[in-house]
Amino acid sequence: MTIQDTGWKHDFLLALCATLLVLAINAISGFPTIADLGADNDSMLRLVEVRDLLAGQSWFDLHQYRMGLAGGFLMHWSRLVDAPIALIILAFQALGASTAAAERAAQIIWPLSLYGLTIFVILRASRRFAGTDVAMPSLVLSTAALFFLGIFNPGTLDHHNVQLLLTAAGLWLLMEAPFWRPAALLSGLCAGLTLAVGMETAPYVAALGACAAVLFILDERERPTARDFGIGFAVIASAVLAATIPPPAWGVAQCDAFSAFQFVIAALSGFGLAAIAGLPGQSTAGTRLVSMSALAVAVAAVGIVFFPQCLASPYAGMDERVRTYWLNDVVEAQPFLSVAVKQPKLMAARYVTPFIAMLLIGLQLRSRRLRREEALVAALLVVAFALSLWQVRGSTFSVAFAVLPLSAWIAGIRLQASAAQPWRVSTRIAAAWLVSLNATWAGVAVAAQSVVHKAPGGINSDADHALTCGKAADLGDLAAMPATTVLASSNLGSAIVMFTGHRALAGPYHRNVDGNLAMLDAFMRTADAAHAIVQREHVGLIAICRGNSEELSLAAEAPDGLAARLLNRDVPEWLELDSATANKPVEIYKVR
Repeated sequence: MTIQDTGWKHDFLLALCATLLVLAINAISGFPTIADLGADNDSMLRLVEVRDLLAGQSWFDLHQYRMGLAGGFLMHWSRLVDAPIALIILAFQALGASTAAAERAAQIIWPLSLYGLTIFVILRASRRFAGTDVAMPSLVLSTAALFFLGIFNPGTLDHHNVQLLLTAAGLWLLMEAPFWRPAALLSGLCAGLTLAVGMETAPYVAALGACAAVLFILDERERPTARDFGIGFAVIASAVLAATIPPPAWGVAQCDAFSAFQFVIAALSGFGLAAIAGLPGQSTAGTRLVSMSALAVAVAAVGIVFFPQCLASPYAGMDERVRTYWLNDVVEAQPFLSVAVKQPKLMAARYVTPFIAMLLIGLQLRSRRLRREEALVAALLVVAFALSLWQVRGSTFSVAFAVLPLSAWIAGIRLQASAAQPWRVSTRIAAAWLVSLNATWAGVAVAAQSVVHKAPGGINSDADHALTCGKAADLGDLAAMPATTVLASSNLGSAIVMFTGHRALAGPYHRNVDGNLAMLDAFMRTADAAHAIVQREHVGLIAICRGNSEELSLAAEAPDGLAARLLNRDVPEWLELDSATANKPVEIYKVR
């Protein structure tokens, strides 16, 4: 993109049209993803966090006081996502809308705005990647891919959509750097922001920084790119530290959220990259390689010496019971083999198109050297695909990045139309379209599964993960009761906090270890042991959802435990079923 380039207006209009189409589809169907957020606990708790902020909770205070043990626990999310959602709510309230209407507006506007912007970024990146007109295939593939990912659905306030937008923008802007002067600086800003939003994108941020450094090592003309990317990355890290972390906590390292650890690494690597790129005497690739290697060693040494606790696996210190009964059942944290065996539909939709995209790039590499833009996309795509083999959440990024080589492939076949027989070209184009759509492979998986007449078993199957009892109507009786602490399965915790005034003991968050352990102990131990825990934690109500996969799992693991007894309607004498809730989605037991 250059200042004179007006193609961005065309791409913006295309992205806007795609967004309005998706908006219309959701509106006609009554915004089903808002009416029932399903298993999207993070979006529920994000709205609760925004409500708390608007109600006067400090900008720097990220405690969730209505979940966990008494006093709550400190969340690891960023206010950078809370702020725009809160501003949308405030804007609609200023126009006279009720709080409920303003929240609903935010649930629609925020994710769909991110959806449109991400499509726009992918369109711009596709043009730069292919070097030809790829607008139509890129628009169709990106619209479909992002739609079926689900992270841009109305009601989705989780931060994964923000991270995908910022990461894709960082890649696109790095591709644009030789043609548009501010692009590298903006790429560094995007990299720093996505890291501040959540540590899940740290590998992509590292890949973007490594790409900027390698480009400079291989080509001295990339000096401005490396310098500006480094400055943008370091500056935004400094700004985020000042804006989101209270000064007394500037020296505290948090491995799972932006803190002193992330700031020091970002500032050292960003300013170091900029300094090396600005130094004279870097005229040979060997000299530049030595300088960059020294910087890498310095950054690694700082991490090892000052922040060794953050170099372990993110889940290394997690309690084994929480890992067994919660983390191992989180869909987005499953490895490829588990997904392939237990959820073939998800595997087909998330892994096939990125693999085809990497295959296309590999075939290009066999015949010629990759262009700069192709190499950048290949690097990010390979990183994302490798991460998706570890955890399926990485496929969110690989599916989006795959749109670039796939749309270029389709556009290339269309350009060959004049040199081949029409029916052959039509067949090739149709086949390319089909294999490039994630929905095609998901359909193939469903069809294959129906042929063998065997659904995948195990608690991680698609059917088991349909969270029941998470709608406002399901919790209406509970909401009408005086506020107290509620004992319920962890995957009901966010819904309880969002739709009622109660405090949930358990919730699906790795920092709520003590609350989740208390829930496991109460549900899996005998009635007398559970009674002691209930008294200790001042639990006033117990909520049971008979279709909840987590409760069924706990009952199967501990057939003599409290959860199993309540599911079998064997009620201990210290509990009393609220008769008004009998046989409803959520049955409520009062502690005598």
